[in-house]
Amino acid sequence: MADAFVLLCKSYRGDAARVRRLLDSLATHNPEKLPIVVAIPDADMPLFRELTAGHAALLVSDEDIVRSHPQAAQRDLLARYRATPGYRMQQVVKADAWRLLGCQSMLCMDSDTVFLRDVRLSDFIAPAGHPYTLMHQSRELMQLALNRGHGDMLANFRTESARVKTLFGRVGPDLDFGPTPALWSARVWTDLHERFLAPRGWTLWDAIDHIPTEIRWYGEALLAHRSITIDAIEPLFRVYHHEWQYIEMRRQGETPTTLAQQFLGAVYQSNWEFELDAPGTRSAASILSRHLKRWRRRLGALR
Repeated sequence: MADAFVLLCKSYRGDAARVRRLLDSLATHNPEKLPIVVAIPDADMPLFRELTAGHAALLVSDEDIVRSHPQAAQRDLLARYRATPGYRMQQVVKADAWRLLGCQSMLCMDSDTVFLRDVRLSDFIAPAGHPYTLMHQSRELMQLALNRGHGDMLANFRTESARVKTLFGRVGPDLDFGPTPALWSARVWTDLHERFLAPRGWTLWDAIDHIPTEIRWYGEALLAHRSITIDAIEPLFRVYHHEWQYIEMRRQGETPTTLAQQFLGAVYQSNWEFELDAPGTRSAASILSRHLKRWRRRLGALR
């Protein structure tokens, strides 16, 4: 496969129902038939072949993406993949997928993405041929968090930003280069590898182990190396990071219909929208705890 631009979703068997929902939404909202790729572990291939039947989606394995790294054998990156916790592992798999796919750019999604209106290549790629850059200061979300008593979100945002800025020697505002779905150029990842990681003897696995935020690694590398022209845009999708955010936005009248006037879709993060988890993904105690937290949040929203 060597399409210039792809829609990439990283998933696994626990999110199978979410991927089905995502693909169903693309079946309605992908008039230009932009290529769709779903990356999953080898062991999940039989399940996803059945799930994606009837959908125009290419399945690729995480392991093949890992093997596509030029130093995969030398550094035993497959062992690294298997030993890395899932939340970090999936960041590297997504960020290195361009090597296997041969694409120039991609929209990188998680399984909890839903498209709400038609999307076209021009939504993602500037007239000059490079992807737009998600780059903003996340003031709206941070203020909403402060208003709701979640000041830790702003503190974490500033701390994480400072750590990566320091590595690249950048002085300036704290920037957000996401959230996912993220728009990425293979040229930026190439420059990060060749001009920052390789001289230090690192791979992206080392970078993510050091600071687990692939979106910031991409954004700061782009600012440092200017691999592509920066045409900055705000997020293309409404991301409900937390259930309290979803409840607040719904209270203000936000619906899929109103969202579609400004956003391409929405992300209902699986850390709170747990109903679509595959059976056995979470323990009974975890499910009970999440139900109790949801009840408290919704009770608080009514006050």
